[in-house]
Amino acid sequence: MIARSTARTLFASVAATALLSGIGAGAAQASEPAPAVAAAPAAETGTLIPQETWQLDNGLTVIFNIDRSDPVVAVALAAHVGSARETPGRTGFAHMFEHLFFLDSENLGPGGLDKMTARIGGSGANGFTSNDITVYLQTVPNDALEKMIWAEADKLGYFINTVTDAVLTKEKEVVKNEKRQSYDNQPYGFTWPVTAAALYPADHPYSWPVIGSMADLNAATLDDVKAFYRQWYTPDNAALVISGDFDPAQARVWVQKYFGEIARGQSVARPTPRPAVLSQTRRLMHEDNFAQLPELTLSWPGVERGNPDVAALDVLFRVLTDGKDAPLNQVLIDDRKLTSEVSAYSGNDLIAGNIQLSVRAFDGVDLDTVQSALDEGFARFEAQGADVPTVARIKTMMEAGFFGQLDSVLSKAQTLAFYDQAGGSADADLAAIRAVTPADVMRVYRRYVAGKAHIATSFVPKGKPELALEGSEIAVVAEEAIVAGAEPDVNQRADDKPYERTASSFDRTVEPASGPAPVLTPPALWTAAMANGLNVSGIVSTEVPLATFELSIEGGRLFDDPKTPGAASLLARMFDRGTATKTPAELENAFKALGATVAVSAGDERFSISGRTLDRNLAPTLALVEEMLLHPRWDPTELELAKAAALSDIQDQRSQPNAIAGRVFDLVEYGPGHILATSALGTEASVAALTMDDLKAFHATNLAPGLAHFRIVSPLDQTAVTQAVAGLGRDWAARDVAVPTWPTPATPETSRVYVYDVPGAKQSVLVFGGPALRRGDADYYPASVMNFRLGGGGFASRLTQQLREGQGYTYGVRSGFAGGERFGEFTLSSPVRSNVTLEASTLARDIMRDYGGTFTAEDLDVTRAAMSRSRARAFETAGAKLGVLANVGEIGLPADYLTREAAVIDGMTIDQIRTLADRYIDTDRMIYVVVGDAATQGPRLEGLGYGAPVMMNERLEAAER
Repeated sequence: MIARSTARTLFASVAATALLSGIGAGAAQASEPAPAVAAAPAAETGTLIPQETWQLDNGLTVIFNIDRSDPVVAVALAAHVGSARETPGRTGFAHMFEHLFFLDSENLGPGGLDKMTARIGGSGANGFTSNDITVYLQTVPNDALEKMIWAEADKLGYFINTVTDAVLTKEKEVVKNEKRQSYDNQPYGFTWPVTAAALYPADHPYSWPVIGSMADLNAATLDDVKAFYRQWYTPDNAALVISGDFDPAQARVWVQKYFGEIARGQSVARPTPRPAVLSQTRRLMHEDNFAQLPELTLSWPGVERGNPDVAALDVLFRVLTDGKDAPLNQVLIDDRKLTSEVSAYSGNDLIAGNIQLSVRAFDGVDLDTVQSALDEGFARFEAQGADVPTVARIKTMMEAGFFGQLDSVLSKAQTLAFYDQAGGSADADLAAIRAVTPADVMRVYRRYVAGKAHIATSFVPKGKPELALEGSEIAVVAEEAIVAGAEPDVNQRADDKPYERTASSFDRTVEPASGPAPVLTPPALWTAAMANGLNVSGIVSTEVPLATFELSIEGGRLFDDPKTPGAASLLARMFDRGTATKTPAELENAFKALGATVAVSAGDERFSISGRTLDRNLAPTLALVEEMLLHPRWDPTELELAKAAALSDIQDQRSQPNAIAGRVFDLVEYGPGHILATSALGTEASVAALTMDDLKAFHATNLAPGLAHFRIVSPLDQTAVTQAVAGLGRDWAARDVAVPTWPTPATPETSRVYVYDVPGAKQSVLVFGGPALRRGDADYYPASVMNFRLGGGGFASRLTQQLREGQGYTYGVRSGFAGGERFGEFTLSSPVRSNVTLEASTLARDIMRDYGGTFTAEDLDVTRAAMSRSRARAFETAGAKLGVLANVGEIGLPADYLTREAAVIDGMTIDQIRTLADRYIDTDRMIYVVVGDAATQGPRLEGLGYGAPVMMNERLEAAER
């Protein structure tokens, strides 16, 4: 889903992982001589993320990081303003500005940034707001760097005159939809707002969520918005970060030209730390309209960024909750069987920090029982303490995990922006982590957690208040009423009129020319075949010292019996629960000691074991994978724990409107009796009925090396990889296995509307579409090209421009083709505000219906430019490279398919687009699924013209018995 803003936790997660990083080297060609630039001296800093930092005379901090691995650059403009700079009664402004900043500017023109992004093949301009910072970022081919510098400067210095009352009114509606999507229409969505209001005093700037109060936003005037901009959006309160393949000398010239004459603002002092202080524990509860399971969250005051205890707290909560040996897991999961997971988090912002521990209990569990178990777990931890091997393993895992998150220039730019705002460096954070000792872990536990006052929030299913902690008070949660016509009609262009342009020493309306076209070289693939039929393929990538791999086995849940579905998924849960010679804890610790993470999953068509490890440890990591795959432990106790986790996930799935919409769509699309009409998790009855013998039979019969493909992206060459995988090629016995054949669903003869009722839902989730192309079909990629301008091109798509930007109906909408080896489908999906369910559905249907006939030459130009130029980003990350290997090794695409697809883009015509649209997007032969409040919206949906809606609650419930 399109996301141009975030709740408070997204950027915090960047901060938490910004501990170390790797980088490439090299230099790009300058397009013109680079004269001297009047600027503060550069400072070369950092060894983990090499950077050059300097300042313009107006105070703008500029950070360069050179990475020659791909012909792309990431540009991040960071304003040092977040929700903490707001005041009570005027909350949500920082986040609102993040939205407004992507709209018009004086010299790019209306929607100019989004239009330019499509033309230059950018990743899609995006951004996020946290308590302390707002960041705008994008990745583009490196020949468009000057364009991006020009565009970002226009936002910072030449933007505010384009904001009108009509623009502000429309964007308020978009923000409201984001709030509904992230808070109102999500199970447990109000946990953080309730917690923050209790953890901090009312005048503390962290006491309200980043998205702010809807009442405050509704009351905001144009003058308020302009005053906020002038106070905070100044060069001396911002940083520009550029990471990637570029010439730093030339980039200095461009930065000086476009940013240099923007006026300095008033000096802004760094916020003073103001930690939360609690005199006593407070218990709050809320009956959640969506939640199916009770959840307990405990929150303690933590420490601010820069506090010497940050690293020790990060390690502490991994010691408490990470793995079979973790004391809280031992008690709550293994001993008392109250939950399948205990999660914890230590957040550190500029002014204060918070510590959170959360348990989503099994169905019907009283949260007082959970609290009692947590007390027992803490007591066990106090008695046992933190030992040296555990702390060492955790630090190794933290190091490997961070490298894995920094394999793109965008993530590097984002991390550098964080350090500029927060202080410190990646090198310092790494040193702090490495220095943590078991004694430090115990010290911070006693100082911040043991016996300390905290906030305890109980979120329980509607109608089950008895599950909340004893003595809890009712939390204040403002829930929106569904009222037709409650929002104003919006028209962003309603008061368009000439505005006074901000003075400049040159004509800023002229878009800079592109630089030399980037040279794009698809990654070189190597392949090998083992004696038992196992296929192996790889791509050499030296960006980070990690090996990222996947063992994919054809079949997946196609082997499931539709009468007792869920065997493939349950088997996947069993694989990491020990081996014949290792207990679950011993297997887990063996992986951790190598810096390895491994995940097992059962998909629609494939069973996969994916992982990542330090490249030096690939061979021992794969030896553990082989042991896990070929010699499972088959522990009865672990099977019962796995079943309990599966049942919990099945119940939790019923609380997620998006998951419900997907389940209803699958049930209608595939029909009764088809394995893909069932949940991949199975049903409560089928999971309960599955036995160990069932899983052993599935394992022995269906997982064969001749159906398997091992693929890897790492610095290691073919020889090293094939040596590391030799055990799987030798010890995994070959056998003939045929994957069951399931019928391909037929396109509906007529369209019907299917409604699943979620009473009181503040949004309706729309999923429209039907069966379509498989990935290997000749028309699959051409159809994907066709869809770009419809709903695959982000803010360049018609669906986004009309449903979000034009009407304010939604926060995000997309359409696209998703094709596997055997099945494929086309879908349009969007959450829309409840009281315009019919209007949004009608508009979406009409845009699809009219698309082919209204496709223009301009649409074709935008599509070609965007899709051809974006190929510079097509295989930047390890995940993208694994995708290339999968398309060749599993789908059967030719090794040069990337080159062939480039030719498809270049050769596409308007007539071809129209033919493809008519052939694969037939709005009168579609499945229309709506998950929302049936009482207010169901009868209205007859207005779509497809008859009375079919109610799906009982039908879905019957299918899941």
